[in-house]
Amino acid sequence: MTDGKKDEYDAESIKVLEGLEGVRKRPAMYIGSTGKEGLHHLVYEIVDNAVDEALAGECDTIKITLNKDGSVTVEDNGRGIPVEMHPVYKKSAMEVIVTKLHAGGKFDNKAYAVSGGLHGVGISVVAALSKKMTAEVRKNGNIYSQTYKIGVPQDSVKIIGKCAQEEKGTTITFFPDEEIFSTVKFEFSTLINRFREIAFLNAGLKIIFKDENTGKKEDFHFEGGLVEFVKWLNKSKEALHKPVYFKREMEGIIMEAAIQYNEGYQENIFGFVNTINTVEGGTHVAGFRTALTRVINDYVKKKGLLKDDSLMGEDTREGLTAIISIKISHPQFEGQTKTKLGNSEVKGVVDSAVTAALGEFFEENPPIAKRICEKSLDAAKARLAAKKAKELVRRKNAFSLGGLPGKLADCASRKFEETELYLVEGESAGGSAKQSRNKHNQAILPLKGKILNIEKANISKALSSEEIANMITVIGAGVGEQFDIEKLRYNKIIIMTDADVDGEHIKVLILTFFFRFMPKLIENGNIFVALPPLFRIRKKEDYYVYTEDELKKMSEKLGANTIVTRFKGLGEMSSDQLWETTMDPKTRKIKKIFIEDAIEADATFSMLMGDDVQSRKEFIQENARDANLDI
Repeated sequence: MTDGKKDEYDAESIKVLEGLEGVRKRPAMYIGSTGKEGLHHLVYEIVDNAVDEALAGECDTIKITLNKDGSVTVEDNGRGIPVEMHPVYKKSAMEVIVTKLHAGGKFDNKAYAVSGGLHGVGISVVAALSKKMTAEVRKNGNIYSQTYKIGVPQDSVKIIGKCAQEEKGTTITFFPDEEIFSTVKFEFSTLINRFREIAFLNAGLKIIFKDENTGKKEDFHFEGGLVEFVKWLNKSKEALHKPVYFKREMEGIIMEAAIQYNEGYQENIFGFVNTINTVEGGTHVAGFRTALTRVINDYVKKKGLLKDDSLMGEDTREGLTAIISIKISHPQFEGQTKTKLGNSEVKGVVDSAVTAALGEFFEENPPIAKRICEKSLDAAKARLAAKKAKELVRRKNAFSLGGLPGKLADCASRKFEETELYLVEGESAGGSAKQSRNKHNQAILPLKGKILNIEKANISKALSSEEIANMITVIGAGVGEQFDIEKLRYNKIIIMTDADVDGEHIKVLILTFFFRFMPKLIENGNIFVALPPLFRIRKKEDYYVYTEDELKKMSEKLGANTIVTRFKGLGEMSSDQLWETTMDPKTRKIKKIFIEDAIEADATFSMLMGDDVQSRKEFIQENARDANLDI
């Protein structure tokens, strides 16, 4: 309201964001976020364009460099962005592609039969969100170049040098804009996982990645493609058989898959569309799952291994590591960040292709087929045992508070958004937490000792564990196939353990439980870790610090005559201290747990919590200096 008049909503209220202005106004619409994930997405957009050249059979090498000046350079030996005069816009095609959204060679299916970047916005978005970007093209014996600042050309496309007549390719160098992003520091470890995936998914493609700031360099080149990928995923597990690989083309869709079961109990199916990791799955993954269940059921019945009953989908996927990769000319992704495939026709095509290929493989390889089927039958027995265990848990809890474990101190509020559940290490700390908490919205569940390592147990054994059964009951959303996030009883689930070696171990055991049994809670942002202080410094008033470095700095700041107290455990704190340092939303520190890369997360949990002792030892040696523990 101004001058007593309401703001008018009329023709003058309608604003048109010209050119790339809309990208800068709403960057998250195009790259997901303006944090670390969005920053790295810029690199993926440019690399995906180079991969599209590889998919078209025009490129076999991609070089990515993190430069010392903060920029990133992506170079490929593809055909090079077109530089000729555009017939409509009367300027170089390269300038049109970079400066106009939805401009590119991926709409008519002539230049690219399939592509990961299909909306024609990738390079435009990178240009708009970069304080400077330079595009260089090598073709026709010339090197063409144009520079942009926040998407605006600084000059026309010019020839800046000569190259060999047969040389071709594109080089993009960009500086992300600090005004857009909360961080402009690229992480080698984050990028390397994506580049490894791309190399696995494009057999024969060479990817060279180096960081000029640290001197780190990695080269990826896998002639075996998906077979090598599935073996790499299972490297920390004991495989049951050699990888099963097949490739089929039906109705214009190219599908390839690699399957390998292991001795573990976790299901890992990773779906890709035109080399894009569809982390939320989609119709291609659904078709694969349906076919796998059908083929295994048909085989066990045909061989007389199972007569009256049928295996369920979850039985056939226990211990499965699989990659399903399709290439399709018109993928329909949900959102620009491409996390889920929506093409309805793909489900049936993939179902048919997998059914035919896997059925054929089973007939030709009876020993492997038998091992896979036996694994599924064992899983079915465990599922039935787990069902009995669940019923036992329900009966046992029927005598406690409303079906909930008696040790739970529940909160009063029924407003889901404000509720919190603290999973607390030890009865002593649990007692302090119950005294400290805000009873209105904070619930406390003490955990006794170290919970079962889910990585080495099937669901039947897991549900026979009192602590795990209690967590499942209290959280309320179920596990596995029966998981329903709508039944979740608390908005925040906060893991609170001692800041020592045992506490860290318990924390990882609980996180393993969530990652394997309730991954959607992590994906949905419901899981947190509490950060209790390591030290209290007293000088007239109390100061709490969380690391050795903080202690040193604070001690220097406060000077002489301070009493430093080291907290050995949560149970040593008074209820007031525990509230003030670890549970009061105004003063506490908590970390939200999220999955940055599902493939890397799976490999890390398998390595840390599985049977691969040597890999775990090497990991600890490499990362020991980063740990902040009281040993």
